[in-house]
Amino acid sequence: MGRVHNSTLTEFILVGLSAHPKLQTVFFVLVLWMYLVILLGNGVLISVIICDCHLHTPMYFFLCNLSFLDICYTSSSVPLILDSFLTVKKKVSFPGCMVQMFLSFAMGATECVLLGMMALDRYVAICNPLRYSVIMTKGVYMSMAAGSWAIGLVDSVVQTSLTMQLPFCTNNVIHHFVCEILALLKLACADISTNVISMAGSNLIVLVIPILIIAVSYIFIVTTILRIPSTEGKRKAFSTCSAHVTVVIIFYGTIFFMYAKPKSKTSIGAENQDIIDVFISLFYGVVTPMLNPLIYSLRNRDVKAALKVMLGSKNFSDEA
Repeated sequence: MGRVHNSTLTEFILVGLSAHPKLQTVFFVLVLWMYLVILLGNGVLISVIICDCHLHTPMYFFLCNLSFLDICYTSSSVPLILDSFLTVKKKVSFPGCMVQMFLSFAMGATECVLLGMMALDRYVAICNPLRYSVIMTKGVYMSMAAGSWAIGLVDSVVQTSLTMQLPFCTNNVIHHFVCEILALLKLACADISTNVISMAGSNLIVLVIPILIIAVSYIFIVTTILRIPSTEGKRKAFSTCSAHVTVVIIFYGTIFFMYAKPKSKTSIGAENQDIIDVFISLFYGVVTPMLNPLIYSLRNRDVKAALKVMLGSKNFSDEA
């Protein structure tokens, strides 16, 4: 039996935390505060990198892309999350749900690939320092970033298109804050084997391959650093990678914990699991983008120096 386009279902209902009304106000304030920090932190980081010519290097170009991704990713989902805290059951139109899912999936997939590209950049910088400027030319690192965006967008187009072709019958209740693709697939009243296979291919491209690239890159990086004779040289080499490693661990660790954890079958366990799912989902969608600029700025002397210069010049302009 072939697939048909859904013609009856016009909206979805996001359950969110409707079963825990006392927590909704607390989470609304918390998420709103974190979202504002995300916009401010990533916005300042992007401004610093653009304004300071000393930061016009491949590493900071990738970091600028990462910050822009975090702003786009959270902006595609946080407004919907905040709105769901204010209503018992948030209604979302079918087109609106698909658009939000497309944007969130695209930004998430792009970030996965971009983190792999950033690992390659660190590999070249530490393992081939004398040839770094020759290898990582402007055309190369801009192509790497553009490739990350292209892979994420194409992957999201494929997954969203396949989901839109599924028929959704009577059950339109999504047990999530947003239109998350796995939650939507559970509501389909048709065979989703094609979607499952497509998602498996997607995971291979945007999750497994970048992780392998990161792992192999850091094996060579660590091996090279251990060969450096001076302690100061080792410390400087490790410091250039520590921020990226921290972000990778938080980002991928949250993804695997979110999708690989066992599901509880008891009613009490399921209720507790809902709360756990809330925390994990919010951590992945809000906390991680909030931590990224803090990790890179607090652990990076160049960024802190550039920020001081920018703020100092602004104060000077104001006084003048």
